[in-house]
Amino acid sequence: MKDLLKQLYPNDLDFVLEQVSCLKRKYNPDNSKDLSKLTHQDCILITYGDAIFEPSRTPLSSLKRFADEYLKEGISAIHLLPCFPYTSDDGFSVVDYYEINSELGSWKDIDELKITFDIMFDAVVNHMSKKSSWFQDFLRGTETFDTYFIEADPNADYSDVVRPRALPLLHKFDKQGKEVYVWTTFSEDQVDLNYRSAKVFIQVLDVLLFYIHKGARYIRLDAIAFLWKTMGTSCIHLKETHMVIQAYRQVFNEIAPHAIIITETNVPHVENVSYFGNGSNEAHMVYNFTLPPLLAHSIHEQEISTLTKWAKSLSLPSSETCFFNFTASHDGVGVRPLQGIIADEEITRLAEKAELHGGFVSYKDNGDGTKSPYELNCNYMDLITHPSSENTIRAQRFLLTQSVMLVMPGVPGIYYHSILGSENDREEAVRSGINRRINRQKLPYDDIVHQLGKTNSLRSIVYRNYMELLKIRKQEKLFSPFSQASYTEEKSVFIIERKDTGQRLFAIHNFSNNGVKIKSRCPVALNLRTGEEMSDVYWTLQAFEFKWLKESI
Repeated sequence: MKDLLKQLYPNDLDFVLEQVSCLKRKYNPDNSKDLSKLTHQDCILITYGDAIFEPSRTPLSSLKRFADEYLKEGISAIHLLPCFPYTSDDGFSVVDYYEINSELGSWKDIDELKITFDIMFDAVVNHMSKKSSWFQDFLRGTETFDTYFIEADPNADYSDVVRPRALPLLHKFDKQGKEVYVWTTFSEDQVDLNYRSAKVFIQVLDVLLFYIHKGARYIRLDAIAFLWKTMGTSCIHLKETHMVIQAYRQVFNEIAPHAIIITETNVPHVENVSYFGNGSNEAHMVYNFTLPPLLAHSIHEQEISTLTKWAKSLSLPSSETCFFNFTASHDGVGVRPLQGIIADEEITRLAEKAELHGGFVSYKDNGDGTKSPYELNCNYMDLITHPSSENTIRAQRFLLTQSVMLVMPGVPGIYYHSILGSENDREEAVRSGINRRINRQKLPYDDIVHQLGKTNSLRSIVYRNYMELLKIRKQEKLFSPFSQASYTEEKSVFIIERKDTGQRLFAIHNFSNNGVKIKSRCPVALNLRTGEEMSDVYWTLQAFEFKWLKESI
């Protein structure tokens, strides 16, 4: 750690080392936690703290009630999207890292939630709200915060800087009567923290350790790729950013070895997996950002060669790392990870499909006067299926994609709208002018329970089948995040083979709207969903059907 800190903060090394030692004393190592690796029983729900609400409870207590009653048999952990006081971006412009948003509840609600579930906190530490006390003290010239944010020359050349949004990189503020320009990667209300400051490094480390102290097993590092800024560079994926993560990981290893770091970097695959580091010094998990758009492409094109080739290329630097697999999130479906995997015109076709199904497309500024699709703002159900299709057909196509996600090595992350079979909330996206709100609808508890009780509703069909899959997964050790997997294709069938200690499991997925028959891969297999034993020479699949088959020994 000293070598890392010496490179990052050569002029403040003694200060940083002293402060790290103070934090180690402040947050005493907790050796009582289970240090076992991630297992097949780990499955994470991604949700807002107020995703499900009731008039008589705090939203967090309503979430706990619903999760306890409807999800705990399949879900082991809950990822709370930013649950702190904020001013914009639905939580991603944090005002105070140390408090729970009073509109959601309190730390007491978090304590109740973690009785049943592991917790993932969102560490939105690339930037924070312009209304935060830290930034306001910076503008007032308070000495403690004088280096917390980045003042920049508006006349400098920023053409090399990667821009995630088509918004100004710098915004003007009044600092003690003087006009200054401050770095704002994402919006005017999201001012970037200055990690060149040793004080910021320590302050953020304190925040992360505080979250662990409050019960977090997982820490999600939001927008982490943009952390360090150096003029004349892209200001993304810089070596110093990786070094900051490595330094934080070393502190975690000493104080909280049970804690798991997840990096959120919605970028092309090679850059994304760089956050594994050497396999033991950076993230424990990285988001598998290529999976959501590639599955959508595969099902619309009814073409699996690209999916198979990509899956075969996946590799991990060590047995201590794995992917965080998901298909939907609060941010929609990023398409940048498809670059270099499918042609630009195919990305355009996928974007057109999202719009045809009632969604929107967000664009990024390429820095040369042109724009390109960055994100598909569309509920994943509506991206995969046409809203006018029958519920049973929609559910089948949707669950096919979820099966692939659940079977691939790694830990699954399931957005609350996915497990509940939700659709686009286009009305709210149009009303608010925020495209991403198309997939952020808040749900009344009683309405959800009522719809889940209606046998033929889309919510009920998806929820029942999804929970069935999660229960099976939780019981089957072959679904370990780290066990081996191989990928093959035959006709339109994408085949995932999982194996460990002499046992094999085949997950077969028909990406065609026609029935298909393929040669069986083992003499006798148990259908994990039906309990039926199969000894046929051929395996048959209906349109968009999938099966989980475990070899009988």
